[in-house]
Amino acid sequence: MEKKDLRYYAKVHSIESFGAVDGPGIRFVLFLQGCNLKCKYCHNRDTWDMRLGTYKSLDEVFDKIMRYKNYIYPNGGVTITGGEPLLQAPFLIELFTKLKEENIHTCIDTSGMVVITEEIKKLLSLTDLVLLDIKHIDPEKSKALVGTSNKLELEFAKYLSDNSIPVWIRQVLVPGYTDDKEDLEKLKTFLSTLTNVKKIELLPYHSIGKYKWEKLGVKYELEDVRDANNNDIKRAKEILDIL
Repeated sequence: MEKKDLRYYAKVHSIESFGAVDGPGIRFVLFLQGCNLKCKYCHNRDTWDMRLGTYKSLDEVFDKIMRYKNYIYPNGGVTITGGEPLLQAPFLIELFTKLKEENIHTCIDTSGMVVITEEIKKLLSLTDLVLLDIKHIDPEKSKALVGTSNKLELEFAKYLSDNSIPVWIRQVLVPGYTDDKEDLEKLKTFLSTLTNVKKIELLPYHSIGKYKWEKLGVKYELEDVRDANNNDIKRAKEILDIL
């Protein structure tokens, strides 16, 4: 990878100017390149490899955001997703510092599967909302589904709660993987220990992103798993008591 000062350059996958599902209001959504997980259901498989993507400078990204300020301010904001955005924390600290000067709402969509360093703490202090994707409440099932235990993300969730950083909890509901009644009850118990949860979202698994795996010549491991439907979501919501 070309040498860059990573405070002022990010590896970017893509940009969505008018997002409506990744945080409150209309969002400018920045998809960063690179991920440290191997989620079997990933619909952005092309974001994993850090060698891909395009370098964008801090000024280039900030200036593009400012072109849309009239649309995203004051009820919307900027959401950083990926990939795993916390892998590029130095850049996000600089970007969020500039956005806060413009009173623009900042949001990070993350798995929380990172060690909480002083750098991460600094970034989170500039973050208005975290969309935290709980991969699986069971550590062994998490490892089988995404390649690693859930230890770091549960610690991350506790840190957010302890520091009163607002969070929307998300979990992808994958039939046969994340929809077990006992697991959902354990998730409910864990979430009840957090004091900062503003919303819980169940995202139905779909295979729309399968073509990206095929395009990369990579085997899609959930070939025989059906898409989640409304009944699956309704049942899970009943268990989590979020109807």
